[in-house]
Amino acid sequence: MKSFGSSEHQIICGDAIAILSDSIPPASVDLIFIDPPYNIGKKFQKNKARWTSNEAYLTWCYRWLTLAVEKLNPHGSLYLMSATQYMPYLDLYLRDKLTIRSRIVWHYDSSGVQAKKYFGSLYEPILWAVKDRNNYTFNAEDILVEARTGAVRKLIDYRKAIPTPYNSKKVPGNVWYFPRVRYRMPEYEKHPTQKPEALLERIIKASSNPGDVVLDIFAGSFTTAAVAQKLGRKSISIEWEEEYVKIGLKRLGIGGKN
Repeated sequence: MKSFGSSEHQIICGDAIAILSDSIPPASVDLIFIDPPYNIGKKFQKNKARWTSNEAYLTWCYRWLTLAVEKLNPHGSLYLMSATQYMPYLDLYLRDKLTIRSRIVWHYDSSGVQAKKYFGSLYEPILWAVKDRNNYTFNAEDILVEARTGAVRKLIDYRKAIPTPYNSKKVPGNVWYFPRVRYRMPEYEKHPTQKPEALLERIIKASSNPGDVVLDIFAGSFTTAAVAQKLGRKSISIEWEEEYVKIGLKRLGIGGKN
C-alpha cells in the first residue's frame, strides 16, 4: 500500500477491501461515491475486469459495500453506480443497510456503432442512499436547473390563491443527461470508464458541504477527487492501478510519499 497527498486530499494505492478494513475509521466519511468495475470485460491497465461467475462478482461487491456503509457517518450519503444487470442485486442488498432516497438514471448519447439486433444501452443506473432518512445533507439550492415546462413558456399557475408564474428553476428529477467524456475533451484522461465532472459536481454539491470528506473507493480517473477539490471538500481516493494513481496526482496537483 502506498499513500500520497495530505490530510486535505489523500490518495491510497492498494486493494479497496483491505484499505477500507484497515485504514478508514468507522463513521468518518460524509459522502461516498462508488463506481466499481462492472464485470463486463473492460480492459484496465493490469487486467481485464472479469470474474469467474456472477456469484463471485456479487460476493466481491457485497464485501466492499458492507465496509463502505460502516465508514459513512450517521448523516452521510452513498452513491453507487453499476451495470444494469447487477444493480437489482446491489439494490436489494443495500436497502437492508441504508435508506434508498433515489434511483437515478444517467442518460447519455452515443456516437459509436449502435446495436442492430436489440435496443442498445444509453444509460447507467445510480443509487443514492442515506444512513438517516430524517437527517441528511441535500443542498437543493445548489443544484437547481431550468424548468423546461411552464416557466419557459411563462405559464401561470392558477391553482394558487394568488395566480403566479411557474418557478423558472427546479430540483433535477432522477433522469440526468450528461455527455460522456470523449477523447480530446478538456477533462479527458486515458481511462476506459471516466465519468464526467458535471455528474460528480451535481452529486457532491447536493450531498456534501464545504470541508466535508468525500470518499471514492475505485478512483479510476479521479474525477471525484478533482471535483471535490474544486468545490472545497476534502477527499480520500482508493485506486489499485498505479498508472491511474498518476492521473490522480496530476489532477490534484500533489506529490507523493510511500
